[in-house]
Parts: sequence; structure tokens; C-alpha cells
Amino acid sequence: MDEIEAGFTKIMQMIEETKTQDLELSEEVKKHKGKLLGRMAASAIPVVKSVGLYLLKIGKQGTKNDLYDANYYTEKMIILGKAEKVEAVRPDDPNKKVTDQFCVLSEKGKFYELMYSSDGFITDSFLKPIDPATAIGVYGYDVILMLYAAMHDYLKSEKDLVEALEKVVAYIFGRTPDQKTPR
Repeated sequence: MDEIEAGFTKIMQMIEETKTQDLELSEEVKKHKGKLLGRMAASAIPVVKSVGLYLLKIGKQGTKNDLYDANYYTEKMIILGKAEKVEAVRPDDPNKKVTDQFCVLSEKGKFYELMYSSDGFITDSFLKPIDPATAIGVYGYDVILMLYAAMHDYLKSEKDLVEALEKVVAYIFGRTPDQKTPR
């Protein structure tokens, strides 16, 4: 029985050590969360270049809320979050009220707050550069999750595309996808 109790005591000791290490590592990640997001952004540049969108810079609103004479930013971007509480006015023009505010990542790996304003006739925007730590501070940890999800989904779609192309090539040459030479 002493061996069982000694084994149980050892297991409990290892559990406590693991919990302590888990807490220490979690605190370390929290302390460097901005650096983590910055490194993720740098790694995601090819993904943003591939799947990003040219977002609206300015456009005129029609009578049915449709946009015409639209002008778009020249860099592709992905949206990582939407502000629950928008800034009252835009930093570039205090006369323009912010109607929507988003955290975006550009194809150059830079974070911005994209602020939209509308007077009922013209919808325009302002890109405010922010650092990764500010992005997390304003938009929460969702920006990390959304960036991870974008990278994950991109990888999955690339794998699916390769598998589909392998099947097409196999069909062209009259073989099964696992065969390397034609029949």
C-alpha cells in the first residue's frame, strides 16, 4: 500500500507542478500578446495578399442605399474585428461622426482602425494605423482568433484545391489518384 500512496502522492505533485507551469506560461503569453499578434500578422502577409479584399475608401450613396462612384484602398485587407463602441469623431476630421469602426490587417502586415462616416450622400473612411497591442486592447483577443481562423481556413482551402487537382490529373491520365504513372 505504501507504493500506491507514494505513486499517488507523486502524481498529485506532478499535477501541481504542471498547474504552476501552466499559469506561468499563460502570464508570459499575456505579457507578450502584442508581440504574438505582430508575428502572426507578418506570417499572414501571403494569406492577406491572396484572400484579402479591397475595402471601400469613399463612395456616393444612391436613393436605395446602393454605392456608386466607389473608390477603394489600393492594399488588400482582412477584417479582424468590429468595435462595439466607436470613436465619436474621426481623428482626421472632427466634423465627421464615426458610424462603423473595424480592425483590419493590410497585405503589408500593418494593423489599422478603419473608420467609416456617412452623411447620407457620401460614405467615406479614414485608416488609422495602430500597433498590435492596441488592436488587442480595443478589439480584444478576438483579433488573434480571427487571424488564426483566416490562416487555418486558407490552409484548408489550399489542401482541398491540391487534392482536387490531383484527382483531375489522375483522371486525365487514366489512373487512380494514388498511382504515380499512367495505366
